[in-house]
Amino acid sequence: MIINKVTMYSHALNDMREFYVNELGFELLSHTDDGFEIRAGDSVLEIKKYHLQKKPFYHFAMNIPTDLFTLAKAWANSKVELTSEDDEDEVYFSYSDAHAFYFSDPSGNIVEFISRYSVSPKSGAESFSAQNVLCISEMNITTNEVRALGNQLISFGIPVRGGEPIREDGLNFMGEHEAGAFLLLGPRKRRWFFSDRESEIFPLSLVINQQIDISLDGEGFMELKKMKLIKGED
Repeated sequence: MIINKVTMYSHALNDMREFYVNELGFELLSHTDDGFEIRAGDSVLEIKKYHLQKKPFYHFAMNIPTDLFTLAKAWANSKVELTSEDDEDEVYFSYSDAHAFYFSDPSGNIVEFISRYSVSPKSGAESFSAQNVLCISEMNITTNEVRALGNQLISFGIPVRGGEPIREDGLNFMGEHEAGAFLLLGPRKRRWFFSDRESEIFPLSLVINQQIDISLDGEGFMELKKMKLIKGED
């Protein structure tokens, strides 16, 4: 599975653009008074202005090359304060053979940079910048209808990792382990790792595999649509 584009919302649009473009150095693809887009490797991250009183926040991860994890962590630590879990500012996931570190952005999003040793390539670079990000590799989908939405995703060819059953009270990694990209499907009020924040429902849109359009509204209901095949495909 490939996450081509993520559209999320923010109450602090100007601060977010300043943070991602000027502080972190991501390439700005477009901007208007209502939002902006940046390049995250092979993915596009769009941030749009939220016009209601709530302050949306999400969890998402970006894949980085496996030989740049230490350099990426030092780069991030020079720009933001890394968050900790049990007094550690990084973690090794044995199941997926991956290292990760986390920080928060001006909207309070829980941002993760992750090196997946079994699937992510090496870069050969001697330094790290935002241009070394490979893609968006994880995006949360929070809902009150975990089982129903999970079955919808399965019907569109997005399985639970490892063929596991859908857990209504936990986090479900939707996607193939070999691809290294997942939708994190789970309920409200679940504490995010490396954060004191609990998952909440906010609107969200994604494009998956250039063919699946996923939209989540502010109540946690999801619509999936097959997109027209991109030009040149059969």
